[in-house]
Amino acid sequence: MSSWRMTRVFLGSPISVLEARRFVTAFLPTWPGLDDAVLIVSELATNAVRHTNSGRPGGRFIVSLEVVGSALALAVQDEGGPRTPRLLPLSPSEMGGRGLALVSNLSAKWGVAGDDNGRTVWAVLEATPLAMVRP
Repeated sequence: MSSWRMTRVFLGSPISVLEARRFVTAFLPTWPGLDDAVLIVSELATNAVRHTNSGRPGGRFIVSLEVVGSALALAVQDEGGPRTPRLLPLSPSEMGGRGLALVSNLSAKWGVAGDDNGRTVWAVLEATPLAMVRP
């Protein structure tokens, strides 16, 4: 069973969301669900920058990628804040609030761990072992 983990720290600014997307693309170029993985990390990093202390001056967030067998675990660790990430009821009139709904729909499972001092929002994607073989 193939297994590896890669982690990177990013400054808590909007431009770092683009860098987090590039990080995923660089380490998962042949992953069959690459587009889903990039979108999930983008949504979670955006939430960290917008809704947690990671978005304050000097703030940071951490992106982790872990492959174990046919599973890819994606995680974004933030510096905490007063609100716990949760799925919001979708409203046709609201432009925001869809990030975790996307994560939920794209992933096999997802969740939140931590408290006001720091949280990790994670998601797991599954792929067939044959599709993960690197050329």
